[in-house]
Amino acid sequence: MAGLFQVLWGNSEREFSPAATLNGTDGKPLIISAPEVSAGYDSDIDRICTRPVAVDWDGDGDLDLISGNFGGTFSMFRGEGQGKFQATSELLMIGNDVLRITGHHSDPFCIDWDKDGDVDLLSGSTNGGVQWAENTAGAGKLPVLKAFVALIEPGPQTGQGEMLKESELTGPTRSTRIWVDDINEDGKLDVLVGDSTTLTSPADGLTEEECKAKEVEWQSQMEDLSKKLNAITENTDSAETEKAHAEFNTLYQQRNMFIKEDRTGFVWLYLQK
Repeated sequence: MAGLFQVLWGNSEREFSPAATLNGTDGKPLIISAPEVSAGYDSDIDRICTRPVAVDWDGDGDLDLISGNFGGTFSMFRGEGQGKFQATSELLMIGNDVLRITGHHSDPFCIDWDKDGDVDLLSGSTNGGVQWAENTAGAGKLPVLKAFVALIEPGPQTGQGEMLKESELTGPTRSTRIWVDDINEDGKLDVLVGDSTTLTSPADGLTEEECKAKEVEWQSQMEDLSKKLNAITENTDSAETEKAHAEFNTLYQQRNMFIKEDRTGFVWLYLQK
């Protein structure tokens, strides 16, 4: 089931048990609680967790669990000590509003970024770059967060048919995941950012102009075929339906004849000045 947390319990010999589902104090698997429908967050995407982080969020001396999710919000399971967590999660808030990143797939990293003694919240996102929510509560208190602001701006975003070479990349593009540490041991926190990138180039023997012209033609055919598929109903002849789907699959594959795509990713290092 999507959304479960796994834990490898360690011992004093630095050995770990096999991964096991992390249960709450009710003995049932921890699952992000269903958001209030009245708050407008009733979709399952807000319950499918991304990365969880164990941190003493509320300053009571016990580790809590902060999790991101596909929707872009953050949930907390309050810790009760000795690896136990309350069964019900709470949404992180800004006043009366739900804390949310720009984009989706929140990626929490909890650390005192501005070195004022309290824990701030950093995150990657589908939009790329790195975002920061400053904590203004002070040390040892339940965080009071500001809205997210861009700490590292996203790199170039390309549209359908646009060319993107590795040499043109200036920063993490999309689907970023982050880690914060003093990489060069100068006393300042640095940021590692992993991303997901699709490099695009014309197929062998084609210029960029020829590739773009073929892309425009292909898009037009795809739009016409999509309209045809959308018009299919339960009363449409099955042979006609199969033919339309076959045409779509054939046309989709034809894109590889004029454009090459390399789905890859990079790790970016940002050293703090």
